[in-house]
This record gives sequence, C-alpha cells and structure tokens, in this order.
Amino acid sequence: MQKWTERSLVTVNGAPQSKNYRLRDGDVVDVTVPDAEPCEVVPQGIPLDIVYEDDDLLVVNKPKGMVVHPAAGHADGTLVNALMAHCGDSLSGIGGVTRPGIVHRIDKDTSGLLLVAKNDLAHQGLATQIKAHTFTRVYETVVVGHLKELTGTVDAPIGRHPQNRKKMAVTTTHARSAVTHYEVIENLRGCDHVKVTLETGRTHQIRVHMAHLGHPVLGDTVYGSSKGEPGLQGQCLHARTVGFRHPRDGRYLEFTSDLPDYFIRILERYRA
Repeated sequence: MQKWTERSLVTVNGAPQSKNYRLRDGDVVDVTVPDAEPCEVVPQGIPLDIVYEDDDLLVVNKPKGMVVHPAAGHADGTLVNALMAHCGDSLSGIGGVTRPGIVHRIDKDTSGLLLVAKNDLAHQGLATQIKAHTFTRVYETVVVGHLKELTGTVDAPIGRHPQNRKKMAVTTTHARSAVTHYEVIENLRGCDHVKVTLETGRTHQIRVHMAHLGHPVLGDTVYGSSKGEPGLQGQCLHARTVGFRHPRDGRYLEFTSDLPDYFIRILERYRA
C-alpha cells in the first residue's frame, strides 16, 4: 500500500497524499490496484542445509553471508532463489513475489535457523504464533565488553533511526514494543558469550538492544565499531533454536543448530 501511495495509485478526495496523511471524517479514498507483476525470481540450484521438512514447512540452517530474499543489490543467490529450486511451486504466496514462504527473516550476516512455509495454512499458523509471542527464538552472540548483570531483560521500543533511515534505534517515535531476554554463558577476554531469547521480533532487535546497553554485537559495523572484527564478516550472531506448534496438528517442534565454525573461532580467540 505504501508503494501504491508513492505511485499516486491511492488518492484522497481525488488528489494524491503522502503516506503519513491522517484521514479525516468524510474523506473519500480511492485505490487503483495495479496489474499483478510476474515473479522474476529465478530458481537456482544452491545447496540448502535443511534441518526438517514435511508437506507444510521446512526449517533451514542459513549460512552467514546469504541474503534471505531478493532486494536491491541482491537480485539472485538468495535463500528464496534456492527455495524455489528445491520446492518448486509449493511455497506460500503470502510473502509476495519476492518473499514466497518467508515467515520471518534473519540478517544476511546472521547465521542459523529459519522457518519457511510451503502453503498459506502453514504461513498463517506460524505468523499467528509469532504475533502471539509463543514462537521460540533463541540466539547466541558475542558482545563487546562485560554486561553488568548475568541475566536481564531489555524492554525498549524500536523504530526507524531519526537521522538514518537504514538503521533502527531505541525510540518512542513511530516505534513498536520490543523485548529481549539475555543470559551470559561465558565471560571472555574483553567480551561476553551471551544467550538471547526474543519475546518480540523487530528488525535488528538483538543488535539494537545490545548496542543500547552499551555492549554492541561483536563485528557489527552498523551499531558498533565501524572497523568491524578481523576475520569476521559482519556481526557474530547465530539463530540457535526455533520452537513452534505445527500449524496442522499442533505438535510442538523444536530444533537447534550447532554453532558454526566462524562462531567457534571467535570463542577460541577470546578465550586465550
């Protein structure tokens, strides 16, 4: 709808309006629905690390560096390209042309488990659990410095950064509630190995909340040091565990992936 508004396909009282226009009593809104665009996402035979799969969904262990869905600058080589080759036409269409089957996302340089819906029933069932905060998402990360408390909760709303629209920030302006629970697994040299459980799933939530505490995720050049971490591509963050009720039969399923090599190398480096 926002894109249609930008293209003047949505008018108020016969005239285009900005996306943040507040409707008033008596306004007449007209929407011109454009013709559906053909899917231009090309299936590519990219190997996938599939942890679980059935007729309704699959759980994929995404490698660090892989983009989830096509976007500007990443037209192919994405997880969606690989999924289309693996699943054919059996992906939920709710995610739209470029995000078929994608129920939730993780960043390009975040590794770990991701759920994919093969049909709309599965997609709606999983999305409902995410919205109700009954969907289990546990991450492991390494953060710069030492947290004051071994366990804690960050309850701070997240919205677009007021100066940089490509970033998120803890703010009260056009923000949504965001809750992150953390537990220190191990004190390392100059940093902490931390288990993080998400209650909500906002964009960049862990990265923003850890930076808000003054302990950004190691290697995060967006919310931490601009220099990054030698030998590490982006942030040290791994989606370790996902748990959910199967949308068809209600069974609780939970999956955990091993820490990847890059993460283990970081732990060994900072244990020295």
